[in-house]
Amino acid sequence: MSPTPKLFAAGGAHIDRRGQVSGLYVPAASNPGTMREDVGGGVFNALRTVVRRGVSASLMSVRGGDTAGETVARAVAQAGIKDLSVTFLDRATPSYTAILDNEGELVVGFADMGLYDLAFPKQMRRANIRGAVEMADAVLCDANLPTAALERLVALAGVRPLFVIAISPAKVVRLASLFERPTLVFMNRREAAALTGLSREAPESELVAGLRGIGMRGGVVTAGDRPALGFDKDGAFSITPPPPGAVVDVTGAGDALAGATIAALLRGLPLRIALREGVAAARLAIESPLAVPDFTQASFAAALALVPEAREVA
Repeated sequence: MSPTPKLFAAGGAHIDRRGQVSGLYVPAASNPGTMREDVGGGVFNALRTVVRRGVSASLMSVRGGDTAGETVARAVAQAGIKDLSVTFLDRATPSYTAILDNEGELVVGFADMGLYDLAFPKQMRRANIRGAVEMADAVLCDANLPTAALERLVALAGVRPLFVIAISPAKVVRLASLFERPTLVFMNRREAAALTGLSREAPESELVAGLRGIGMRGGVVTAGDRPALGFDKDGAFSITPPPPGAVVDVTGAGDALAGATIAALLRGLPLRIALREGVAAARLAIESPLAVPDFTQASFAAALALVPEAREVA
């Protein structure tokens, strides 16, 4: 692997809107609150953390020829990520809108992402994408890609480490034909339940057995403030996240965890140590109003010092 690891990524980079209710959330009623808009997307959020942790990254996504698309392009450039994306002048840029309660927990999310399903399968066949993958040390994608595009990317990745972000219970099932290939799948308990048919409250050992049973080689399963579960060829373990100083916004915490974990793995660290860095990044994300936490080396080190060692899961 090169001195500065190179990561190729394909997936979501779109407009991210987060509305937060000011008081107690009341269903089927008008709730006062505030709305913020940023550029997000599972892969793009994770990539920004990856780059901040010392990895060189390139991104292939798709967007529309509108003001939102220009905003996304500027954000990719500002993040120091090589942009291999395609713009469709006659289409709208995908977006995701999340409504949060007054404690920062998700009430509902709304995804307007038809362009991803339409465009990604064909775009994955571009010659420059093949070349970018061949130059990379590892590949990252998310389940915003439809199955045909995921299958093409898996073929291009070859023997390179392949990391996948599940995105949602509805989208993670797109991985059904690919479970044996990814090095690591990042998911939450709801997404793991959608894959295995188990309860979201299943014991850690049962959940790992269920995921291994469908062919998964390695995974990370998060559960909010509960222990993050990891497993690979060396066994299974969990890491209990330290309580945040304040829960400002949970949006992007899982993506930050994925990005920091991947960056650590590309530096050669084993998953048990790498995931501690991921848990630290997630803590910083929860404490920040931004989807991607803006941390320094010192603030990251301080957050990491609070994360306990991994505990083995039988």
